[in-house]
Amino acid sequence: MQPRTGAIPTARELAAATPATRDRYIDLLRVASLAVVVLGHWLMAAVTADGKVGNLLAVVPRLQILTWALQVMPVFFFVGGFAHALSYRSRPAYAAFVRGRVRRLLRPTALFAAVWGAVALAVQLAGAGGGLTGTALRLVTQPLWFIGIYLAMVAFTPPLLRLHRRWGWGAFAALAGGAAAVDGLRFAAGVPYVEFLNFALVWLAVHQLGFLRADGRLGAPWALAGAGLAGAVALVAFGPYPLSMVGMPGEKVSNMAPPTLALLCHGVWLVGAVELLRGPGTRLAARARVWRAVVAANGVAMTAFLWHLTAMLAVYGALLALGAPLPEPASAGWWAGLPLRVAAAVAVTALLVGVFQRAERPGARRHPAARGDGAGGTPEASGAGGAGGPADTAGVGGTSGAAGAVGAGHAGGASRATGAPGAAVAGGPGARGAAPLAVLGITLSVLGVLGLSMVGYGGLLEGRAATLIAFPVTAPQALALTLAGWLLVELRR
Repeated sequence: MQPRTGAIPTARELAAATPATRDRYIDLLRVASLAVVVLGHWLMAAVTADGKVGNLLAVVPRLQILTWALQVMPVFFFVGGFAHALSYRSRPAYAAFVRGRVRRLLRPTALFAAVWGAVALAVQLAGAGGGLTGTALRLVTQPLWFIGIYLAMVAFTPPLLRLHRRWGWGAFAALAGGAAAVDGLRFAAGVPYVEFLNFALVWLAVHQLGFLRADGRLGAPWALAGAGLAGAVALVAFGPYPLSMVGMPGEKVSNMAPPTLALLCHGVWLVGAVELLRGPGTRLAARARVWRAVVAANGVAMTAFLWHLTAMLAVYGALLALGAPLPEPASAGWWAGLPLRVAAAVAVTALLVGVFQRAERPGARRHPAARGDGAGGTPEASGAGGAGGPADTAGVGGTSGAAGAVGAGHAGGASRATGAPGAAVAGGPGARGAAPLAVLGITLSVLGVLGLSMVGYGGLLEGRAATLIAFPVTAPQALALTLAGWLLVELRR
C-alpha cells in the first residue's frame, strides 16, 4: 500500500510501507517500555481522601521487588543508543543530527511546559493552588527528568560514538567504572555532590550498550543478563543500596536520583533480558496487526508520556469533586477500583493526545516512500514521521523520516552508513555555522527541562526555586530556558 499523494500517511500506510530490513523489535521495545512506565506511574499513585498523593510501594514495601522487572527506563535509553548510532552515521553533520533527533521531542515538551505554565499561573492567581491541585502543579513536571537526560544523550552521541568506534566495549567499561568510582567516593569517602556525576555516567553507559547493539556486538545476552542481575543482587544485599529501583519518598539513598551502580547493573540485566527475547519479540512485531499498533503508538508516544500524569490526577480530581469515596491505598476496595481508575486514565490520556498530538507531527510532508526516496536521508525527513511512523517518534526512532526512512540501516547489524548527502552537509559552511546554535539550543533545553522537572509549577507566584547544578532555578526561568532552547533548535541556516 502506497501513502496517498500529498497527504500525511496513516499508521496503516506507514506499516505497509515498512521495509523488510527494519528491526521492528526495536520499535516494539520503545513503545512497550514507555507503556510500562506510564502504567507503573498510574499503579503507584496512592491518593487519599484528603487529596494527598503517596506511593503504593511505600504503603506496601514488599511490592518493591516488582521494580526489578518494571523499572524499564534503561531499556528506553538502550533503544535510544541504537537509534542514535544509526542516525548519526547517516547524518554526520552535528547540527543536522541534533535537529533531526530532538525536534519531535522538544515540540510537544515545549507545548506541555507552556500550557501547564499558563494553567499554573491562572490557578494561583485565582487562589486555588491548594489540595490536590497544588500537588498536581508540583508533580506533573517530574517525568521531564527523563526528557532532559535523553536530550543530553543526543548531544553527547557524536563524541561517544567516536569512543565506541575506537574502544568498543572498553568505552562502556570506562563509563561503568566511572559510575563505580563515583559510588565509592560517595559512600566510602563521603565526598559531597560527587554522586550527581552518575546522572551522566550511569545513563550514558546504558546508552552505550545501544551502540554495541547497532554494530551487532552485543553477543551472549544470557551472560549480560546474568552478570547484571548478580551484580544488582550483590549490591543490594551487601551494599548501601535500597531494594527499590525507583525513587521512594523519604529514603536516605535512592537508586534513581541520582542513579547508582546498582541501577546500572539493573539496566544491564534488563538489556540482556530483552535481547534474550529478541527472537519471539521479532516474530511478534512482524505480525501485521501488531506492527500497525506499534506504528500508531509510536506516533503519539511522547505526547501520551507527557500528559499521562495530568490524566491520572484529573481522574482523581474528578472523583474528589464528585464526592466519590477513595478507599485507603492498598485496601481491598482500593484494589477493586484500580482497573476502573486505570481505564479512566487511559481515556483521559487519549483525549489529551487527541488535543495535543499535532505538536508531535511537525510537518505534513509526504512519506518518503511516496516520493520514491526510501532513504529519507535529509535532515528534514524526520517531519514525515509525524504521521505516526515509529522512525523518529520523540526523536528516538530510526535514522529519520517515517517507517520506511531507515531502509537497511535499521536492520540491527553492523551498519555504518554515511550517505553522501550527509557527508556533503557535514563539510559545508552552513553546517559549521549551525553547529554552535545546535549546541546552545540543546544545552538550554537540557537545563530548562531538568529545571522544570525539579521545581515544578507549585509556588509559582512565591518564586519557589530548586537547585540545578548548584544554581537556584525558578519555574519561569526554567520555562524560558526550555522555550529558548527549542527555538534555537528550530532555527535553520
